[in-house]
Amino acid sequence: MALIQLQSSILKYNKHLQFPSFSSIPHQRSTILKISAVSPNAQQLIQSGKVRPILPKEAGIAMEGEGYILLDIRPEWEREKACVSGSLHVPLFLKDMDNSPITLLKKWVHFGYIGLWTGQNFTMINDEFVKQVEQKIPEKDNAKVLVACGEGLRSLMAISKLHEGEYRNLAWLAGGFNRASDSDFPAVEGTEKLQYATIGGVSYYFLQLLILLQAVGKES
Repeated sequence: MALIQLQSSILKYNKHLQFPSFSSIPHQRSTILKISAVSPNAQQLIQSGKVRPILPKEAGIAMEGEGYILLDIRPEWEREKACVSGSLHVPLFLKDMDNSPITLLKKWVHFGYIGLWTGQNFTMINDEFVKQVEQKIPEKDNAKVLVACGEGLRSLMAISKLHEGEYRNLAWLAGGFNRASDSDFPAVEGTEKLQYATIGGVSYYFLQLLILLQAVGKES
């Protein structure tokens, strides 16, 4: 089931993030290219058994009963909406603050194809990611780390980086928080439901309308 979720997450994410790439421009901050480059390695780690896939409905048990540490690698603006109480946070991607002409052009394209609909900022890789994780989880051989994000794709990239950084007890939250239900985690903090924290932009208002219509339907 978790491996099926892995394939589904990758297909869904790649389909969702199709927009023109500026491959001729020497700029290395393309989130899509970085995720595409690392996914095969992360898939191999999971399929080989070196990384354990854990479904959201199994995550609470893994944390409380097996001692897994939940590592939330989402950007700050997603975590502010909702996060699992007691989870650690090290963002894999940061908001790109570069305002050079090339980056501004990329930001404009990103906004037109993705940002307006999803509310996601144009991001760059956090070059200090592994080092920051090491500061919070120094024990690489014994610490059990459950890596999580919204849809399950960014966490695959994080897993690949952490494995290269010699972490040996890694697990992947299959499908990400988007696949979680209200009862999967013992406690959640924030103003939104955990499974909706990735949703922003225009799609957020469509979601609120859908929730309202469902509530009205139940009352009638």
